[in-house]
Amino acid sequence: MPVRVLLVDDEPLVRAGLRAVLEAQPDIEVAGEAADGAAVIPLVRQLRPDVVAMDVRMPLLDGIEATRALLRTVADPPRILVVTTFENDEYVYEALRAGADGFLLKRARPAEIVHAVRLIAEGESLLFPASVRQLAAAHGDGGGNRAARAVLERARLTEREGEVLRLMARGLSNAEIATRLVVGTETVKSHVSAVLAKLGARDRTQAVIAAYESGFVAPG
Repeated sequence: MPVRVLLVDDEPLVRAGLRAVLEAQPDIEVAGEAADGAAVIPLVRQLRPDVVAMDVRMPLLDGIEATRALLRTVADPPRILVVTTFENDEYVYEALRAGADGFLLKRARPAEIVHAVRLIAEGESLLFPASVRQLAAAHGDGGGNRAARAVLERARLTEREGEVLRLMARGLSNAEIATRLVVGTETVKSHVSAVLAKLGARDRTQAVIAAYESGFVAPG
């Protein structure tokens, strides 16, 4: 089945460009479009997309609040890919903290857009891990987040789970982590699942942000 994508952006030209790029792929289908975050929840319920590609800045309801509302009210929500002009935008970091699964720059090349949508749909790895580290350094608090530290302390990660989390924070995929640790991919998947469960994280992005904000992993 093709990956179904909902495009949400207040600029018609951006939506048209993304649609043209994505619909050129045999395994991706644009299920619908919206011009503001306020339309996301009803469209998600109606269209059941796998991925919502959503602008972070919109006039009525921005991508941050739309992400929070979607994850709060929709059962089995789709993956959320934030589309932004500036990679160091504080809005992007807040959207990731709110539950977005990754972000994509509007200036990205067509191949990068397609790759991003596929990655987000699979839930495999972070997008642009170097940029996420920079965002954490600029907008996080260098390990000063008490709530995040408490979560890490309560999680009681094993030594191997801690290794996996640090490699996740560097943007390595399951296969790359398996190669680095000289274990099977299924073993890595089990460790990743355990890390997410112990941290109460929806996905890898949320786990990595918690790792940065707690000081478990240092940005840079």
